[in-house]
Amino acid sequence: MRKQELFSSINPTTETILAEYPALSEEELRSKVKGAAAAFQDWSQTSITHRADLLKSLKTELLSQRDDFAKLMTLEMGKPILQARAEIEKCAGLCDYYRTHGPQFLAPETVTGNTARKSYVRFDPLGPVLAVMPWNFPCWQVLRFAIPGLLAGNVCVLKHATNVLGSAARIEEIFLKAGYPAGVFCSLNTGRQSILPLISSNEIKAVTLTGSELAGRAVAEAAGRHLKKCVLELGGSDPFIVLPGVDIETTAQKAVEARTMNNGQSCIAAKRFIVHDECYDEFVDAMTAQMKSLTVGDPLDESSAIGPLARKDLRDTLHQQVRSTVKEGGKLLTGGKPVDRKGWFYEPTVFSDVSPQMTAFREELFGPVAPIIKAADADEAVALANQSSFGLGSSIWTKDIEQAEKLAARIESGCVFINQVTMSDASVPFGGIKNSGYGRELGEAGIREFVNMKTVWIG
Repeated sequence: MRKQELFSSINPTTETILAEYPALSEEELRSKVKGAAAAFQDWSQTSITHRADLLKSLKTELLSQRDDFAKLMTLEMGKPILQARAEIEKCAGLCDYYRTHGPQFLAPETVTGNTARKSYVRFDPLGPVLAVMPWNFPCWQVLRFAIPGLLAGNVCVLKHATNVLGSAARIEEIFLKAGYPAGVFCSLNTGRQSILPLISSNEIKAVTLTGSELAGRAVAEAAGRHLKKCVLELGGSDPFIVLPGVDIETTAQKAVEARTMNNGQSCIAAKRFIVHDECYDEFVDAMTAQMKSLTVGDPLDESSAIGPLARKDLRDTLHQQVRSTVKEGGKLLTGGKPVDRKGWFYEPTVFSDVSPQMTAFREELFGPVAPIIKAADADEAVALANQSSFGLGSSIWTKDIEQAEKLAARIESGCVFINQVTMSDASVPFGGIKNSGYGRELGEAGIREFVNMKTVWIG
């Protein structure tokens, strides 16, 4: 008899196995997906008022489990514990936002200026949506799709990253405890080999993926072959542009925050620091000093600013990118190697004198490594920002807001933040262009991605 596959959750701080989860068989997978399709029939017919009211219970359940769930996330993937708690709180805030605004986003819209006696657009659910989600924000990435998706009347079939299956199970449990019917949100313990067959199944009506560019291309190809809607939120190499006149110490502090959130493992973390020549040297000194001062340690310790990377292979890849950049002429100012201790830790690292030909400029760095690039003026800063295959987020730091808004119009990215660290917020659309994917999450645009915009015309 064939041995059942097990997925291991390994603590990146101690390198020990936390738990093992048996993979679902093909028959069990089919049963779960068919259960989701059956649940959709009733769920889609519930009132928007009822679905919105459940978000109040969901928020309560999230906050009641905040500390325990945050610890689980930290143990599974190494997120600093304070950031893990904040992630749960952000999800609770998402419940409030869509409970308040979601029903109006989905209300039928009257259309005028035509020959109809009456015409309007309805926003009807599609059915079961497959959500392929990553490990770096185990709760937020899932709920920022699931909350608006479920409110719209869809049901969610989650294929989570296999190193955070404990978090996946916890989310499913939270939905059930909040009063959501069984099958409306279901989690599948399965590997990546199941994703394409799931997309091809008759029950799955659409797919959303947050992950790598390679995974995005495969999902987009499969979704296109079966004519199914998909949203892709892929990698990023976000520029952080610094112009003259800003307070350098404060801006450097924000730069460190933007680079090291979630141990540097975030799609929208600032990854290329493009600094005007007039303030370049001062900024380099300030950011280097602040990166050196960060405490690297056990992420369960509230004093630790940097925990481990989530997996050993991720740390090895990051170290190879650092070594390549050194060989290519990047000036290493601090860090540059794994921390000599148990766990998959990497030293906070800063490069200066980075050029567009170097690895640290061209590739996404998923860890606490900051390349700093000199720009002669604001125009060159924008040109350098756009010299990337990615286009997720970006930020501009300046005292001249009028100039910044003009520059924002020229930057090739899904969002531009001025004097603010790039982030995802419930109220505004989130997503990228170029190799960072397409489609939007959050805001009004996000809840309308997975609906049938149905025209009703009365003659």
